[in-house]
Amino acid sequence: MLESLDKASDNGGLIQTRKAPMQILTDTHCHTIASTHAYSTLQELVQAAKLAGLQAFAVTDHAPPMPDAPHYWHFINMKVVPRVIDGIAVLRGMEANIVAEGVEVPERVREGLDMMIASFHEPVFAPADCLTNTKAMIAAIESGHCQIIGHPGNPKYPIEVDAVLTAAKAHNVAMEINNSSFSHSRVGSEPRCLHLLERVGHHGGKVSFGSDAHIAFHLGHFGNCIAAAEQVGFPRDQVVSADAASLLRFLGEHDKPVVAELSDWLAALPER
Repeated sequence: MLESLDKASDNGGLIQTRKAPMQILTDTHCHTIASTHAYSTLQELVQAAKLAGLQAFAVTDHAPPMPDAPHYWHFINMKVVPRVIDGIAVLRGMEANIVAEGVEVPERVREGLDMMIASFHEPVFAPADCLTNTKAMIAAIESGHCQIIGHPGNPKYPIEVDAVLTAAKAHNVAMEINNSSFSHSRVGSEPRCLHLLERVGHHGGKVSFGSDAHIAFHLGHFGNCIAAAEQVGFPRDQVVSADAASLLRFLGEHDKPVVAELSDWLAALPER
């Protein structure tokens, strides 16, 4: 929750109000060693989540046919992962691929997931013109299979932002602000992410903040996302990953059983 810090200035003892940085308590995008270009186990991610002060995170390994993706059995068998490990809620997710028809993941795989991110990936869908990219992204949104669109600020995939956001608002799909897009991945994303935040705010839509951690040390890193949100005045209450309550409320709007399964855990969480 945003907090205000009252601080006396040197200007005649007047009181100025300074807002604390936005606090984000869940991470909706990370990878385990099941995605073979990532470097941490699930247990290492849990330990990192505790160190980062997270309440929950989603494991979102790549889906086939990405070259580094695990077999679909990996996702089907996520039911063996405890709902809560060492106090941290672990959501069963996937980063699926956007294709021309939207998202192609078998129903028997989808039905066991708590959430799905859908993203453009070059090995699966080659960068195309704005109209082609926009149609594919809207098809993914309208499929009803994904709850989040991953790294939509990627400059290699230009989109008609307002058309996408109109569809996203209609289908209650969040647009991801991906922390790694501001640094080592998808160079050139920053101005597009800022514009996206401004337009999501205008449309009254939702975003998620994801670290896209490929190693445990990066889990829960949202500094770039927070700085961008503060730069454009984007409100925390439109960030579905702000805390566990917000994230589970969002997933409940998509009729995900995980909400009921974590209700007792959520009720026992200390207030932050």
